[in-house]
Amino acid sequence: MTIILIENFRAVFYAPFYAAAALGAYEAEGVEVDMKMSAAADRTLQTLTAGAGQVSWGGPLRIMAALDQDPKGGYVAFCEVVGRDPFFLVGRAPNPGFALENLPGWTLATVTEVPTPWICLQHDLRRAGIDPSAVRRATGRTMAENAAALRAGEVDLIQVFQPYARFLIDEGAGHVWYAAASRGPTSYTTFNTTRSFIERNPDAVLRMTRAMYRTLKWIAARDARDLAEAIARYFPDLPVPVLTACCNDYQSLGLWNRTPVVHREGLEWLRDAMLAAGAIRTRFAYEDCVDMRFAGQVVREGPPAI
Repeated sequence: MTIILIENFRAVFYAPFYAAAALGAYEAEGVEVDMKMSAAADRTLQTLTAGAGQVSWGGPLRIMAALDQDPKGGYVAFCEVVGRDPFFLVGRAPNPGFALENLPGWTLATVTEVPTPWICLQHDLRRAGIDPSAVRRATGRTMAENAAALRAGEVDLIQVFQPYARFLIDEGAGHVWYAAASRGPTSYTTFNTTRSFIERNPDAVLRMTRAMYRTLKWIAARDARDLAEAIARYFPDLPVPVLTACCNDYQSLGLWNRTPVVHREGLEWLRDAMLAAGAIRTRFAYEDCVDMRFAGQVVREGPPAI
């Protein structure tokens, strides 16, 4: 059986998924995986029930949103890969004393491509005692357009992931004021499927989980240059030195998991952020959204790095 794995969209913070394919981790575990791009990031999860694939990667936010709409949908995460938030607040000038409490004093251009970054940042603000509505937001532009707006002095800071932050830093046109990964665990990207697929194909799910665990071990033991070289073909327009710097930034922030186990703290933080933002109505339990049987098994097995 060939597992069709639906790629959410192309992004550097998804590096472990590309590394697993590039390093032959799936083949080493005796499972054939064929990666295909999602037609739309906001519908990646739903492509599974539409028959376009068997497993996807994406945010547990999507699982909770789908289950909130249809509790019988059966969507579930079985392996966590990105356990922290990959977004940055990048300002035009250095601001080493910046604190989130100061954010209402600046004009912030937020992300439009996906909902998770602003949902999470709103929760950061609430926890800092700030009403998110007090923030002056510039909306409606892509991250690339917001980077151009920062260079032009049209906004004070922007919310972006890599490589946008790295390009601005290297140009001297931007400076990191806040790395969202620094808040701690936030369940950001998992392998997702349906409970019915898991029950029909437990061995394939186990093998995919073990392949990813071995890849995460490989990443943890290597430097950013090795990772960048391994995944470079997935980013043909990004020079390897820039890709290396991006990977190094993310490694230093502990973005990628060391094991495939979904952090309970990270999932519950995301759930609470979604509830506070009105993105869901249901206070899901951890077990409603994840199946950790396979992640737990491969951790107990302790396989070597790929």
